[in-house]
Amino acid sequence: MMVRADDVRRLLASPEPNGALVVIKGRVEVATPAELDLPEYRGALQVATRQEMVQRAGGEELSDRELAEQAADLDTAVRNLGA
Repeated sequence: MMVRADDVRRLLASPEPNGALVVIKGRVEVATPAELDLPEYRGALQVATRQEMVQRAGGEELSDRELAEQAADLDTAVRNLGA
């Protein structure tokens, strides 16, 4: 599994409302919009923004089970894209 519950937790805990969970060079990171404009993020696959995740999950405070479920859904989406 590439996207883990801790990745979703970091995204939801991000103070940047427009932060995004991205896959870059085989790793998952939380990046700000400004960071995504930097050369080192060129080619990054945006998986979900913080705002999208809050809407999708129904809030910011998720149980460990809910975090794992969201991570599994995002991981499946990434794998289906071939990243």
